[in-house]
Amino acid sequence: MRTRIVLTAVGLALLAGCATAPKQTRNICAVFDERDGLFSSWQRAAERTEKKYGVPVPILMATMYTESGFQPYARPPRTRLFGFIPWTRPSTAYGYSQALDGTWDHYQSQTGNWAARRTNFSDAIDFIGWYHYQNSAETGIPLNDAYNLYLAYYSGPTGYKRGDWRSNGQLQQTAQRFARMAGTYQQQLQGCN
Repeated sequence: MRTRIVLTAVGLALLAGCATAPKQTRNICAVFDERDGLFSSWQRAAERTEKKYGVPVPILMATMYTESGFQPYARPPRTRLFGFIPWTRPSTAYGYSQALDGTWDHYQSQTGNWAARRTNFSDAIDFIGWYHYQNSAETGIPLNDAYNLYLAYYSGPTGYKRGDWRSNGQLQQTAQRFARMAGTYQQQLQGCN
């Protein structure tokens, strides 16, 4: 009986840890240290994705940081009807990667990873690598060009090529912050133990 209670408590603690963002999201070494678990390692998952798609780990992690703040159940805030009644969400973006329903379905179809979930770190980081790789192939953006990869991530390859982002100053500022975060992560990663 006592063993069952201990195992239940440990299981709940593990699940609770998976449902929250790491504490120091601006430090990639701290994120990887905090999420280096018995059953999953965020660093191994990110490195596996880099090897598979060629997208550097700092860009993968900066994408997740920018999109969801490492929150597994992140969604865009609801719009307000009459300024105060919670209404619909502006998009179907969801999870770590903030992938839209249709884009996630396309990812599952293309990769055959039908069991993938947007709330699972390993699945979400694989999606991010896959999507950056697809955008790179379609637009010619180098896989190490953080600024333009983010613009294409947000706008989609068609929107990026059309230049939709050129009239969106807020998106350009976000892409600049994203590129700085990827650079910071790159510097930190060199010093991780």
